[in-house]
Amino acid sequence: MKIAVMDGKPLHFSYVFWYMRRGKGITSTAAGDTTTMTTTTISTSTIKEVGESTGVPGSSNTRTAGESTSSSSGTSTMQDTEAISTVAAHTSSTTSSSSNSNAVNPYESSIKEIATVSTVEEFWTVYDWLNRPNELPNTTDFHFFRKGIKPTWEDPENVKGGKWLIRLKKGLASRYWEEILLAMVGQQFHGVPAEEINGAVVSIRFGEDIISVWNRTAFDRDLTEKIRDCIKKILRLPSNVHMEYKPHQASLQDKSSFRNTMVWKPKSERAPAPLSEMRDTRRSNSWGEREKPKRRDIERAWR
Repeated sequence: MKIAVMDGKPLHFSYVFWYMRRGKGITSTAAGDTTTMTTTTISTSTIKEVGESTGVPGSSNTRTAGESTSSSSGTSTMQDTEAISTVAAHTSSTTSSSSNSNAVNPYESSIKEIATVSTVEEFWTVYDWLNRPNELPNTTDFHFFRKGIKPTWEDPENVKGGKWLIRLKKGLASRYWEEILLAMVGQQFHGVPAEEINGAVVSIRFGEDIISVWNRTAFDRDLTEKIRDCIKKILRLPSNVHMEYKPHQASLQDKSSFRNTMVWKPKSERAPAPLSEMRDTRRSNSWGEREKPKRRDIERAWR
């Protein structure tokens, strides 16, 4: 989606909206082939994906039906034929390279960039145009990341970081997703360096929805816990809520976003440690190992 440049209040960072539907075949259009016109409606319950290119109807270099047949110049016809051949060859080359890219990294090539926003007005234009998370089908993700950072574990800005996870009951994702987005564009993570928050993701799943906030440095425990406290304050979460954290390095090892996470629990909910474990150096009021997964978690192991 290409939006008109708007004068308005600039954001601290430019951000990019991304979209991905898991488990669906990827065509050359979805993989980012912008050589040809791309106007795809995923479904009535998802978002509208519009690709901008030199062949979009209404642009100055697009012919309307019948123009070429009404031309009386043989030279013009020859030029048109050569131009069509050149575009066709370039399209074939682009499609071939897209297919090769898909074979190397199908996840990255399946993420569809929606729009870039740099001002408050642009943000609200795009946000109002998108469907809300509660209206999306299962196995759908919305991503919102600083410009220049891809929503992948391997991105140089993400590879040493991690993410906080909040698991939600169905029907709550839209409200909490909006709160997180407004906190990001409004720089409401107080006490946290502005460049530490890389982005956020809302993941629509069958039994629950999950919001994750990605940060840049997973090894800085004090800073990571500040982010956790900011999230709880922004979302007005109850004091007894359980939040989970997972470094991206762990995700790269087990190829999973939501399994094998570390769960943070309030100090009041932790059972006293046995005497044999009193020498454990783990700090109190911090995250611990997650309980043994229940059957429901095992059934979600594909994620």
